Amino acid sequence: GYTVAWASDVSEGGFSRQGIAIVPDENAAENAGTDQTKWLGLPERERRSTIAGKVGSEVLKEKNITQEMRQLAYDNYQTTDDHGMHIYGIANDQNGTKYYLVKNSWGKTGPYDGVWYASEAFVRYKTLSIVIHKDALPKETAKKI
Repeated sequence: GYTVAWASDVSEGGFSRQGIAIVPDENAAENAGTDQTKWLGLPERERRSTIAGKVGSEVLKEKNITQEMRQLAYDNYQTTDDHGMHIYGIANDQNGTKYYLVKNSWGKTGPYDGVWYASEAFVRYKTLSIVIHKDALPKETAKKI
């Protein structure tokens, strides 16, 4: 297989210094913990902050990403091209969630020595562009360019 150069937005709360990149669902009751009543009454900003603090230490329910969500986040500048990384593998967690193994350019930081696990939802939501090796293209596609 081939690796992928990946341009993404890492300014999200779901891109943690714990080597995990996810798109947590701030409105999911299961992400609230034990005090759901208090959780539902919190302002959205506080819910996001609380969730961001849990990324990497708890398994959180993620949003189901759609093309409309991607476009809206791009149009309103919630998604910007602020970082380039290198995708080199795929892993699955104990729940079957797919993650892409990402070599970050920040050196050997975090618990995985510079490797991040970016969920498929995060990659769908926050990818701005990719670059692949020309031999990774199917031959029929390569003939057309």
